[in-house]
Amino acid sequence: MKVFRHIQDATGIKNPVVTTGTFDGVHLGHRAVFNVMKREAAKVNGETVVITFFPHPKIVLGNKTPEELKFINTPERKIKLIEEAGIDNLIIIEFTKEFAKNSSEKFITDYIVKYLHPKKIIIGHDHHFGRNRHGSYELLLKLGKQYGFDVEQVEPLVIDGVTVSSTLIRNLLKEGKIKEANKFLGYEYSITGEVVHGNGIGKTIGYPTANIEISNEYKLITANGVYVCRVEYDGKIYGGMGNIGYRPTIEDNKFTVEVNIFDFDKDIYGEVITIYFVDRLRDEIKFNSLKGLKQQLAEDEKKARAILGS
Repeated sequence: MKVFRHIQDATGIKNPVVTTGTFDGVHLGHRAVFNVMKREAAKVNGETVVITFFPHPKIVLGNKTPEELKFINTPERKIKLIEEAGIDNLIIIEFTKEFAKNSSEKFITDYIVKYLHPKKIIIGHDHHFGRNRHGSYELLLKLGKQYGFDVEQVEPLVIDGVTVSSTLIRNLLKEGKIKEANKFLGYEYSITGEVVHGNGIGKTIGYPTANIEISNEYKLITANGVYVCRVEYDGKIYGGMGNIGYRPTIEDNKFTVEVNIFDFDKDIYGEVITIYFVDRLRDEIKFNSLKGLKQQLAEDEKKARAILGS
């Protein structure tokens, strides 16, 4: 996949089939749009083009703090997921307050038409764009007739009677409903970070953990609790169990994201790992002693290994 940071650099794209959006999640609903794009591009011997924005428009235009505004994926992870979805070209437009002043029509004519000359524009069922989100399917149909491109609107993806959306998935993650969130994402929700020093108590009870520092302040962290995980380090995947929260038994009142990696004893301080969340085992519990905590962790490990092995 080719990645362009300026739309004017995206030259030579053959018969572009284009979509636009923020694509937080790159979930199954988004992939349904991408699949239609790939099908239509194949018909015209063309290439797929996804246009997205950085920073996220809500960061630029909103008055919410990072604590109030969270996203499923970091920009880096989003790029990787779009590439894995089989898209040919990704254009990341710098979103500024000045750019936000563009009308819906101007966004299409002065950006997409001017630089890409699209063969077709495809949008999701609820997609709106341009200043005050006034851009619509009806506007695209009108402009398509004027500038010579086709338009298609993809119906919403419904799974088990539920319409897939980023809002739905964010709410599930906030509630710790990992299995449901993963079902709608189409992959396992993950957190990436650098391994940093913790208090070392896990090691003393036979369950050393890798504590990770998350650099992106807008990254949504799923609900506190104990989870079944997979851990990616140095190109390899390991099983594990993770904890998100404040470790009430230890009473250090510090929020942590940590993971005990099964069958692993390397020193990885300063290294970057990715934790993939498979299932949620339980809430955080305060034990009367480290012995009680150790006994519970043994039970957690047994359940986690069974889930990972099934």
